[in-house]
Amino acid sequence: MGNDTLRVARYRRHARVRAKVGGTTSRPRLCVFRSFNHIYAQVIDDSRGHTLTSASSLDPEIKSEAAGKTKTGKSELVGSLIAKQALSEGIKQVVFDRGGYKYHGRVKALAEAARKEGLKF
Repeated sequence: MGNDTLRVARYRRHARVRAKVGGTTSRPRLCVFRSFNHIYAQVIDDSRGHTLTSASSLDPEIKSEAAGKTKTGKSELVGSLIAKQALSEGIKQVVFDRGGYKYHGRVKALAEAARKEGLKF
């Protein structure tokens, strides 16, 4: 299978997930994007179309800690960072959007780290 086929398949899965999952002002959406080397997370209020907070494995707060860690280890750091940022914004509950990815590996590590920091979903 070529990269285009895999990308289209992920877009279809993501569309299926998004048909059921939407972020509101009271409960925004925690969206995950996974590239080959990095992982990104955003907390989005879909009713207004605003990104409330975001974090990634490229963020300067994580850069020093992430050195020498595995991609899964970096995902855990991103998960705890996004949770801290969301809680400081007053967001306690979110809806998890796995972005068409399997809830496994890096996506799961990010989600569990965010839960451990106190984010409810």
